[in-house]
Amino acid sequence: MFRVAMAQINPTVGDIEGNVARVLGAWEAAAAQGADLVVFTELTITGYPPEDLLLKPEFVQANVEALQRLAPQGPSGTAAVVGYVARGDDRTDTERWDVTVSVKGLSNAAAVLADGEVVGTYNKGRLPNYGPFDEARYFVTDDEVLVVNVAGVPVGVTICEDLWTDEGPVAATAAAGARVVANLNASPYHRGKRDERERWARHHASWEGVYVVYVNQVGGQDELVFDGDSMLLDPKGGVLARGAQFEADLVVVDLLEDPAPVVGVPSVEGFTGDRPPLEVVPAEPPRLEPPAEVWGALVLGTRDYCRKNGFGTAVIGLSGGIDSAVTAAVAADALGPDNVLGVGMPSPYSSDHSLADAEELARLLGVGWEVVPIEPAMGAFDGMLAGLFEGRDPDVTEENVQARIRGVILMAISNKFGRILLTTGNKSEMAVGYATLYGDMAGGYAVLKDVPKVLVYELAEWRNTVSAAIPVNTITKPPSAELRPDQFDSDSLPPYEVLDPILEAYVEDDLGVEEIVALGFDEAVVRRVVGLVDRAEYKRRQSAPGVKITDKAFGRDRRVPITNRWRG
Repeated sequence: MFRVAMAQINPTVGDIEGNVARVLGAWEAAAAQGADLVVFTELTITGYPPEDLLLKPEFVQANVEALQRLAPQGPSGTAAVVGYVARGDDRTDTERWDVTVSVKGLSNAAAVLADGEVVGTYNKGRLPNYGPFDEARYFVTDDEVLVVNVAGVPVGVTICEDLWTDEGPVAATAAAGARVVANLNASPYHRGKRDERERWARHHASWEGVYVVYVNQVGGQDELVFDGDSMLLDPKGGVLARGAQFEADLVVVDLLEDPAPVVGVPSVEGFTGDRPPLEVVPAEPPRLEPPAEVWGALVLGTRDYCRKNGFGTAVIGLSGGIDSAVTAAVAADALGPDNVLGVGMPSPYSSDHSLADAEELARLLGVGWEVVPIEPAMGAFDGMLAGLFEGRDPDVTEENVQARIRGVILMAISNKFGRILLTTGNKSEMAVGYATLYGDMAGGYAVLKDVPKVLVYELAEWRNTVSAAIPVNTITKPPSAELRPDQFDSDSLPPYEVLDPILEAYVEDDLGVEEIVALGFDEAVVRRVVGLVDRAEYKRRQSAPGVKITDKAFGRDRRVPITNRWRG
């Protein structure tokens, strides 16, 4: 019998000592359950992605020293596969696995630790360099496989992107004799990602005839959320066990009865004590439905961003609208209602129901509630600017002043009480620039930055199935910024049911105007939307980071020049 543990942990980038402590805790727990092998996540020791921390020699040195200290601290009889940054000779223009890079000699590596020693090291063979990934900026690749006999079972090691190809490291590792392939991952979440991962894992398990131990990181890191959702597949591609979604987890599974060691590779002993009985793991534990999955990503991303950056409390401007309501509900779930303060800031243009809806939301969620009217500040600004603006009719300028007054108030509360300001804009608004710089865009984290408007409504309705959280009137009333009399979003934008699919086609799928029109959209509307997106790039560059939940989020995923005359 061969017992494997999947250690799905939540590391923090740069917290090398804390990450080592997390590794030791999971390693000891796996050993206590009689595991022969425990597999951790990609770059476990540094956290993922460490980005330009990798350019600091002292950071890389600290991570290497931590690995060296970790090896003798681990429990005997249970081997561990741990991700870290390995150093090598400086190499340039090195070509491996059809990937050419030109960087210093660092490797995205995994070490096999057993019996107090590092018994083998594997360097990642394929480096992702798309979307949020920049690994070719930092790492070199290698074409060497690693197979280690653990308790007589040949175990191969691969890392994340190695799995996402037909030919390459996984196939080579299986050809070298591995019967179990450990694949360490830091695979960020987006909608639909699970199906892609599972397709590749099933492909390799069944095609190579190996067990695939796919272990994924969990937790939030700036704009990225790692959802865990680890899985262990048998040689026919069947899923034997899964890790939890959006939670740290340790999953232990029994695999083999008749191991066949590979001659000439490193070997380590397995568990030698009285092996405790294995807790039964369901083959197909229930997965979250799509809205719940997105909600889990938003909650985890918000919680980890706040807490890993030293914020235990938050403040949110509550307008009575759907975006601020959903943001507040996510914050309450992430930080606890007692740690969230909602602030209503009515103007002369605010409807009676807006303030009432915001207060009702605060009551339903159990968050704090304060009201700071902005009419006195509006009057002060009108007086201050009257001479300069004389002879000019009121326009969007005065509307933006209102938004910026609210931003000043919220930032004052943030400064005074040490609360992080959570902004409330959604992806649809960020896309077309329907937001005010230094006003409603002010803040430290944008919970809904990658959530299209139509999905915001779906999330609100789903959250109310869990418990009463968002007033029905907030969901059913037409969206409005309420910055002038009788204002509605539809005055400035196409209906969101039309706008969102156009944005998805242009932003996420990179389709041109003619291609989008061919999907059935009016050409004038498409050209107008595309123009709005292009002109708003400068605003998005100044926006707060936010949780990534789609295949292509604004920020790291989409790098369009601000100065840009291409219009399709």
